[in-house]
Amino acid sequence: MAKKLVAVFLMLVVVVAALHIREAEAQDGDHKEYKECFGNCLKECEDRDAHGQTYCEMSCDTECASLESAERLKNIKV
Repeated sequence: MAKKLVAVFLMLVVVVAALHIREAEAQDGDHKEYKECFGNCLKECEDRDAHGQTYCEMSCDTECASLESAERLKNIKV
């Protein structure tokens, strides 16, 4: 009986954790260019590719992060 109770408790913990997971969001004004780049890239990728959402998210994340990093490096004054 104790094993069943522990199993039910663990399942409850997993379900509650799954319900509270949500997508991370940036603060207003944080990484504005990245958010715009990612949104546009994701829409274009999903419209033209048959690879699926995960592929598009990873591809756009890489592309937009590299563009953001390049822009930051240009703005560094030495």
